[in-house]
Amino acid sequence: MPTSQPASGPSEDRATPDDLLHTRTGTEVSPEDLVLASGKDITPRNLEWARRKLEAEGPAALDKMLP
Repeated sequence: MPTSQPASGPSEDRATPDDLLHTRTGTEVSPEDLVLASGKDITPRNLEWARRKLEAEGPAALDKMLP
């Protein structure tokens, strides 16, 4: 028996605004957090990249990495 959803006009499913998707809790963002969010391995070179990025952009650097 097929299941169907009731016909109730236009769907209320809408994309969630990007600023509501981020889940940072207000805690400090570490270089390790940024490296992992970028999908890279934690290496001295990647940690240095993350430190520079955090100095330039602050915690927003992590928000820009996340969907």
